Amino acid sequence: MEYEIVIGLEVHTELATASKIFCGCTTKFGGEPNTHVCEVCSGMPGVLPVLNKQVVEFALRTGLATNCEITRYNKFDRKNYFYPDLPKAYQISQLYLPICRNGYVEISGGKKIRIHEIHMEEDAGKLIHDPYDDVTLVDFNRCGVPLLEIVSEPDLRSAEETIDYLESLRAILQYTGVSDCKMQEGSFRADINLSVRPVGQEEFGTRTEMKNMNSFKAIARAIESESRRQIELLESGGTVTQQTRRWDDNKGKSFAMRTKEDAHDYKYFPEPDLPPLSIGEEDIERVKSSLPELPAAKKERYIKEFGLPEYDTEIITRSVELTRLFEEASAVCGSPKDTANWIMTELLRLMSDGGILPEELSFDFASLGKVIAMVAQGKINRGTGKKVFARVFAENVEPEAYVKENNLALVTDTGAIRAELEAVVAANEKSVGEYRGGKEQAFQYLIGQGMRALRGKAPANVVAQLLHEIIGA
Repeated sequence: MEYEIVIGLEVHTELATASKIFCGCTTKFGGEPNTHVCEVCSGMPGVLPVLNKQVVEFALRTGLATNCEITRYNKFDRKNYFYPDLPKAYQISQLYLPICRNGYVEISGGKKIRIHEIHMEEDAGKLIHDPYDDVTLVDFNRCGVPLLEIVSEPDLRSAEETIDYLESLRAILQYTGVSDCKMQEGSFRADINLSVRPVGQEEFGTRTEMKNMNSFKAIARAIESESRRQIELLESGGTVTQQTRRWDDNKGKSFAMRTKEDAHDYKYFPEPDLPPLSIGEEDIERVKSSLPELPAAKKERYIKEFGLPEYDTEIITRSVELTRLFEEASAVCGSPKDTANWIMTELLRLMSDGGILPEELSFDFASLGKVIAMVAQGKINRGTGKKVFARVFAENVEPEAYVKENNLALVTDTGAIRAELEAVVAANEKSVGEYRGGKEQAFQYLIGQGMRALRGKAPANVVAQLLHEIIGA
């Protein structure tokens, strides 16, 4: 029997605010455990939350950028559950009236992945398991960091579509300045709700959930593994149990943690310490007018305005850092096509070799434009340009100064080039005679000897032209 995979995602993104959602504590990543906390975010009795206005602004930006309807009247609710990293034993979230609903994100091929809702909430702390001492420690620094939970409809049908959606959503969040989406720091993570069903069946199968996935590669592997596990279970006559599972990327398999909860298990009720929010049309229009050019629009413009290939623009515009690099370098060298080509070949190769993510790029982006310009102007050849850019990438050297200091510029004095080539001709009389006798390969040998004598610092076409003149054939 052929099966279809059905996937819905709950994406949690930490917002790029300076302070937490209900108190003034810093949201800065890291720090000594339990140093970014106060009475409010550590859940002391008698304290009252005060909503961070910037969180609402970021929620509106996200909702409008993902084509959502904005809930004009929305409020907060308490989600009650006990867990060691949740000191209040409840989380302030939104269930009944979330701030954004009924949106979509378009992925490759034009498919629209529907967004059920986006709601604001606070993050929990972090448990640190110490196998050496056989203890579990808790760090409350992350408690109260503002989150948006972006809940998709079950519209995804493969690991490839899922990664496409996540990359598209991450780009939107980064472009709008809502979140840095650093997956390695946990500021962009996804819960995967997955089920399988026979092809043609409309009814959904029983789903499982794998929580807090923060690596695209791990997400793809988890989807393939869990869908295979469910299919094998059904094929053998078993049934899938609704449960939360933990993905172990090292072992390449998931493990059951607990029975999956439903909303009623959390005993939601309206948050009594926060008043409802009323969002006016003027608020929506103000935020809408402040949105930047988003990835889809930027991609379309690059194709039309610069004639770039669709694949190249897809790669570049999926990352706010690569987009900024493209625009800054293009402004310096004046050639968007050359800039895109260098990004797609040299930059991506260097990033892959070094395991560098776009947000980790640390060189001056204008330097790439300077390298491209020097190659285009004939000051250095492309091979030298690649070597110079490698130093720019690794050490952020200033390219023009580096070329001068290391004597890498091409020789443009034809008199000096001719003198070197005359010496080459005089030292290779046999090859000269063979070329005059009609052996074209001998001339290529002479060009090679000339380039070697000039240490590769003369244009090959100039070397060939002057050799013809010197030999007289």
